[in-house]
This record gives sequence, structure tokens and C-alpha cells, in this order.
Amino acid sequence: MSGEKIARKSKGLILVRNNEIFHVDNDGAGRRLDVYLASSGDNLSRSYIQKLIGEGLIKVNGAEARANYRLKEGDEIAVEIPPPAELHVLPEQIELDIYYEDPDVIVINKPRGMVVHPAEGNFSGTVVNALLFHCRDLSGINGVLRPGIVHRIDKDTSGLLMAAKNDLAHELLAEQLKEHTVTRGYLALVHGSMRYDQGVINAPIGRDPRDRKKMAVTSRNSKNAITHYRVLDRAGNYTFLELRLETGRTHQIRVHLAHIGHPLVGDTRYGPARPHFGLEGQFLHAYLLGFIHPRENCYLEFKAPLPCVLLEVLKSLDLDKSLEKVYRFQK
Repeated sequence: MSGEKIARKSKGLILVRNNEIFHVDNDGAGRRLDVYLASSGDNLSRSYIQKLIGEGLIKVNGAEARANYRLKEGDEIAVEIPPPAELHVLPEQIELDIYYEDPDVIVINKPRGMVVHPAEGNFSGTVVNALLFHCRDLSGINGVLRPGIVHRIDKDTSGLLMAAKNDLAHELLAEQLKEHTVTRGYLALVHGSMRYDQGVINAPIGRDPRDRKKMAVTSRNSKNAITHYRVLDRAGNYTFLELRLETGRTHQIRVHLAHIGHPLVGDTRYGPARPHFGLEGQFLHAYLLGFIHPRENCYLEFKAPLPCVLLEVLKSLDLDKSLEKVYRFQK
């Protein structure tokens, strides 16, 4: 946004580009500079603000200031945000497990350990890199880093993922997600023997106020989240589940199951620090995906078998026969 003048007032403070100067009123008096800016509602994280301060791009009364500077009424603050670096996401010849493809939509079975789209520190080896090589054309609604991506699953979650090849398909698929009409089924192994055979977890999810790298059930800056579950089988201190998502919040299944005291096996972020069965990442597989085709207006549904590493865990617990409840056959 270099060269563009933007001013927006929030709690007596206006964040600016181009070093325009505005005054802090008494609401900001006594607060740390970085904390005050982070709470201004300008979608700037505290760590990013501290980075700008360290680079001398935030000034108080015309001079550089420390992050812990205590604001005084009448202080003048200028925030200069540098233009974003130009990003390039390159096509990469990565094998894809394709379940369906036509000129509008592609459905793949994502392996465990593969990131869906590029992000800071991880710009290669993603689903997007592979799709760009395979499809050439993808919808541009989500920008350069997430072309075609309508929904996501976590890096260590395997399973079915749909992508849009054009903007019309993207808009119509996104609308189905918004209206909760996309069928999304998951298989999960959790710690503990669950008391009830089925149930609904209805608890809002937002950023964990104590750790911004995690999500949590919270009433603060959260969105409603609903997960349906049914028990497929139990073995000792483990329960094998099928889950259906009604909403699709970040880490929803992982957070909801941990919230009710049954974290996913292998989920060291929300569960035990030591992964059981030697798993790297959570035992979670998006086995079922169904949606209305955006052009043909017909219902499509797909099922992907459980990855071998997860199937072996079930076999060790003698739980693999319960797969017959969700599959007609298992590869």
C-alpha cells in the first residue's frame, strides 16, 4: 500500500501510512505502545508491530520508541507499513491422488504431512504447488497464495479436498460451505472411552487468548462451531469415531474433542505431549466429501480409504473391522 494515504480512527488513535501524524487521546494514556497498537482493530499482530518498531517504522512524537514505551495523552504516533513483498507460487510436479476432475472442479485425496497452501516459511511442496502444475488454471478468488482453494484440512490430516478451477465454481462451492450443505465426514481415534454412543459438540471457537498459535473454545472473539459424532467402536482407553462437520472452523475437530476430554491420538498440540503409537500428527482422516456440482447441479460424493499408517493403528487395537460401518470395502 506504499503511496496510499489511509487513516482510520480507533480509540483515539489513527494508524497511518506515509507518516501522517495523529494524536493519542486519554484512552491510550499509560498503555504500552505495542499493546495499544495491537488492540487498535487494524489487524496488526503484536509481534508484527514489534517488528515494525524494531525497524524504526513506528515513531512517537517524531522519534523512534521502544515497544514498552508508556503512552501519554497528546502523544503523536506515526505507523508506516512497508509494501508487501511480491510473492510467487510456482507449479511443481508433485503426484496427486485424484478422485474426480472436470473443467470446473478437482477432488484429491491429500496425504498426511502435506500443507494445503503456501504460507510464511513454506512456499513449496504444497497442494497448491501441485495443482498449479496439474491444472494450470485455478480460480483466483483467494489470491496468489491460495488459488482454487475452497476449504482446507490441516497438514497432518489426510483425506478429501476439493478445489475450484474457475471463479464461478469457487463462488458456488463456497456458498455451499457457508450454507452448511457440503457433506464432510471424518474418522478419528481419540483418547479415553467415550460415555455416549453419539452426540453433538456445540461450542464457539476462537483464538486461544493465552497462546495465539492455538485455537480454543472461548466466548471471546469466537465463531459458532458444531461437530456431530458417533462411536464406531471402543478398545481399552481408546475410542474410534466418525464425525460430521456442520461448520468448518480452524482446528474444529481437534479443539472440540480436546474440550470434552477426548483429544485426538497423536495430536501433541491439543492432547498429550507424547504421541501414542509412534504417530507423527493427529489420527484424523477426511474420508467423506459430498457437494452439488456447481455447473451440472448434481450431487457428487466420494470416500477415501484410511491411510495405511492409521489402518495399522486400528489393527493393533482390533478396531479395523468397525470400518465396515462407513465403507462397503476397505482397500
